[in-house]
Amino acid sequence: MLGKFFESLYSKVFVNIVVDRSQSTVYIELCSKDKVLNSYEEVFTTNSLSSDMLDFISTYTAESPYHYISILDKSATQGAVPTCSKNKISYYEDVSTLEYKCFNKNWTYFTSQEDLYALERSYEELGIDFIFSPFVLLAHFFEDKINDHTAMFILIEDSFISLSVFEDGKLLFSEHLDLEHTENDELLMYEDTDDEDISIDMDDGIDLEDIDAIDDLDSLDDFGDIEDLDSIEDIDEFAESKDIEEEFNESVSEEDMPVNEADGFNEDYQRFALIQSSVNAFYKDERYDSVFIESVYIADGVGVSNDLKRYLEEEMFLSVYIRHVDLATKVCELAKSELTL
Repeated sequence: MLGKFFESLYSKVFVNIVVDRSQSTVYIELCSKDKVLNSYEEVFTTNSLSSDMLDFISTYTAESPYHYISILDKSATQGAVPTCSKNKISYYEDVSTLEYKCFNKNWTYFTSQEDLYALERSYEELGIDFIFSPFVLLAHFFEDKINDHTAMFILIEDSFISLSVFEDGKLLFSEHLDLEHTENDELLMYEDTDDEDISIDMDDGIDLEDIDAIDDLDSLDDFGDIEDLDSIEDIDEFAESKDIEEEFNESVSEEDMPVNEADGFNEDYQRFALIQSSVNAFYKDERYDSVFIESVYIADGVGVSNDLKRYLEEEMFLSVYIRHVDLATKVCELAKSELTL
């Protein structure tokens, strides 16, 4: 009771960090109860905790003992599997080096223990309270669609693509794709798979069972807390949204499109090739219950060009809907909801 009294005397400070390949975005909200008093955002040309970033954050965390540091998981080794049964997770992934957690008693998301340790050490001077999986963010961002649609859902970050296939709320397949380390010959290989026969396995799915989170990473307990975010009810942005495609500036020239200088491929073509390869893997891998994908919903965190939409529509005959997502503010929403559970 006394703790609640002292808490009411201070504002809460939410610090949210999203790391790209060459920069970090820090978004801060100062809140009193449910009211946002002020918000601040700064972009730093570093992908680690620099002295400038630390000074910027400390300016606001010093104002209140109730401050919370959240970061979007940037591990290349992460994903999700369509079961919460501890005995069946290993059918999809070798979990011996993974931290994993059940989401909504439905599916399990995982990440590399080694990468979590490295992340914790990198931000040791600041301290991290919450590490959020991009698959959890994606699930909440498209909560209005995932529960009632059979479709592919994609979160696009600067260096990664988090892809999931859901059928009426049930996860069927997911993959975390690394854009930055895709080689030229890999992309050409993806193109060659277009004409191969695709067989769809319509066998019955795996029964879902609840599991307990592993508890050997005491310093990273907050990662496990993310599973309870299914209770979020205050994300209003898409509660009444319709399937409306965001408009693109048609006047953008080809020269203005992002290009990976290392291999000369347009980045949106790279994204398309990775998505195409992942979908082919979903159709062919007998471990997964396959359904035919007709629609794709994209959470665009970087500002993709209209090329990606065109590639998916013309080459894969998909209906494509794109919504912009501000990753840092979404991480903040997840952190605030985590404290209300």
